[in-house]
Amino acid sequence: MGFIQSIKEEIRIIRERDPAIHSNMEVFLYPSFKVMIYYRMAHKMYLKGHYFLARWISQKGVRKTGIEIHPGAQIGKGFFIDHGNGVIIGETTIIGDNVTLYQGVTLGGTGKEHGKRHPTIGNNVMISTGAKVLGSFKIGDNSKIGAGSVVLEEVPPGSTVVGVPGRVVKRNNRLLPQEELDQINLPDPVREDIAGLQRANAELTNRLIDLEREIRRHEVALSLQNTQTKSN
Repeated sequence: MGFIQSIKEEIRIIRERDPAIHSNMEVFLYPSFKVMIYYRMAHKMYLKGHYFLARWISQKGVRKTGIEIHPGAQIGKGFFIDHGNGVIIGETTIIGDNVTLYQGVTLGGTGKEHGKRHPTIGNNVMISTGAKVLGSFKIGDNSKIGAGSVVLEEVPPGSTVVGVPGRVVKRNNRLLPQEELDQINLPDPVREDIAGLQRANAELTNRLIDLEREIRRHEVALSLQNTQTKSN
């Protein structure tokens, strides 16, 4: 894809996914748009072995946008960062097609690995605000990572992950349309666990009440039997 085609595609993606953009001209002010231009230039330099120049271009992009994409990262088509301040993407990160990141997302390493030390993000994945994906595993296609989650292990395709550490709370194995990139209405495992405990507690309480009633009936029956025996 040529430079002009890349610009047109970037404009289309940003306007499609951010309703706050009202014209093509506004896209040129958008941090995601700017950082991808810097990234493409830096990535070309990186592939040619000009590592210092690549990092210099990359750091200019960081200062302009607040988004840090290492020039060695591999990014597919349809990539979008919404309000990207604080986003960090590590050197060996691989990102598939139609991926959406929100503010404060980190795709990083654990600090203990060599070689491939950053995550691989599958196609059509949404990673919500403040989520951290740390390590050299894969996030499966069509998955959602909830806001503030810390993901430390592989995520199967079609999953929804929430929590610290992140855990899979939903699996559907179906394509995730862009209009369903909802980072708010996700399952809450803590609330679900509390609700389960409350139900179990209510069931135990009801059983205790039933047992107490049964004991009272037996006591009354025994008392009547003793009274009749004495009267006889």
